[in-house]
Amino acid sequence: MSSLTRSRPPSSHSAVPGRTPATPPWRVLRALILLVCCLLVVVPFLSVVSTSLADAEQVTSSGGYVLWPDRPSLDAYRAILAGGVVSRAMLVSVGITVVGTLLSLATTAALAYGLSRPGSFGHRPVLLLLVLSMLFVPGLIPSYLLIKELHLINSYWSLILPMLINAFNVIVLRSFFMSIPRELVDAAKIDGAGELQTLWRIVIPLSRASLAVIGLFYAVAYWNSFFNAMLYINESAKWPVQLVLRTYVVQNAAIGAGEASAAGAALPPSYALQAAILVLSIIPIALVFPLIQRHMTKGLMVGAVKG
Repeated sequence: MSSLTRSRPPSSHSAVPGRTPATPPWRVLRALILLVCCLLVVVPFLSVVSTSLADAEQVTSSGGYVLWPDRPSLDAYRAILAGGVVSRAMLVSVGITVVGTLLSLATTAALAYGLSRPGSFGHRPVLLLLVLSMLFVPGLIPSYLLIKELHLINSYWSLILPMLINAFNVIVLRSFFMSIPRELVDAAKIDGAGELQTLWRIVIPLSRASLAVIGLFYAVAYWNSFFNAMLYINESAKWPVQLVLRTYVVQNAAIGAGEASAAGAALPPSYALQAAILVLSIIPIALVFPLIQRHMTKGLMVGAVKG
C-alpha cells in the first residue's frame, strides 16, 4: 500500500466541530416554531387584505375580520378614493418621501465623507455632536418653538428638515467610507480631482449597497411619520397619508360619507374601509423593499466593521 492515502470527503451528515448535531425531534420543534412565527406575521396581514376585499355581508357576519373573502369586492377602495382625501394624502406622502430621502442621502453622504477624511476641519467636534445627539434628544417644546421661529408651521419643510440627518446613519456610512482603500482617493487627487469629484465619481459608486440601505431607512421614516404632521400641519388638505390613516382608524372618523350620501349609495362597513386604507398605506413600501432587500445584509455588515 502506498504511504499516501486519499482523504475521504467529509460526509454531509458529519457533525460540525464544536456543534452537536440536531436530533429529529429538535428539528421538528424548530420547524414548528418557525411555522408559528410565519403564521403570526402572515395571518394578520392576510386578514387586513381580505377584510378590505370582502363584501358588506361577510364583514358584518364575521364581526369585522375576514380571513378569506367569499365574494371579493373593491367597494371599500372606491369609497375611500371617491372624495380625493386619501389620494391627495398619498401624493403628499410620496412627494415628502421622495424629496426627503434624496436630500437626506445627499446631506448624510456629504457629512459622512467629510468625517471619514483624516484631518478634515472640525472632524472631532462634529463627530462628538453626532454622538451626543443620539444620547440627548431635544424635547417636544424646544423643537416646536424652533419650527415656529423658522416660520415653517403649516409647511411641508417642517416634515423634512427635522428628519434630514440621522446620526446613526451618518456613523454607519462613515464607517463604510473609511473601509474604502485610501489609495483610490489618493489616485483621484493625483489626477486633479477635488473632494466633490472624488465623492461623486469614486466613493458613491463603491457605496451603492450602503446608500441603498440608508435610503430605505430614510424612506420608511418619512413615509411612516405622522407625529410631525400632527404638530406642524394645520390644514387637512396638506396631511400625509399616515395622519389621514390615524384619523380614520384611531378616531374612527367617517370616510367618504359626503360622497356616498350625495351619490345615494351605502358605505361599506367601517372595518372594511379601515382595512382598505391600511393596505393602501403599505403598498408603496412593500413595492420598494424587495428591490433593496438584497443590499440589506451587505450594506449593514460592511458599514459596521470599522468605527
